[in-house]
Amino acid sequence: MTKKKAFGFNFWHLLSNFWSALFFVLIIVDFIYNNAFSEILEVVGFIYVGVLAVYVGNKEFERWCTKHESRHPGEWFVVIWTGLIAFLLVATLLFHKEYKLPSAVISSYVAVLTILVVTERSKSLYKKEKRRR
Repeated sequence: MTKKKAFGFNFWHLLSNFWSALFFVLIIVDFIYNNAFSEILEVVGFIYVGVLAVYVGNKEFERWCTKHESRHPGEWFVVIWTGLIAFLLVATLLFHKEYKLPSAVISSYVAVLTILVVTERSKSLYKKEKRRR
């Protein structure tokens, strides 16, 4: 009988999805109410990036140690983030809103881009190593 991990890959995947959805909703609500939720975005942003880093780190560790093949491409995640940021910027101009993109949103977006670059490099190195064997 195999012992099941309490905080395995699926746990971190679900937790990452939860914080992503919550963060996206709060960002949109903050936009609608002209930065009324910027302070809570700071807190949620820190938690979100932390959970995302643990999830991705766990995913990469599993790739290298147990030959986990990714079924959750990060590229789509970055496309969603990019679309959200673009929407916020364009809508602010179009609607002449007094909205300022919160630093928590900008730094989280940069963290997501950085995490994608690191994981893509890791995936590339893994494929090279796999071909060598």
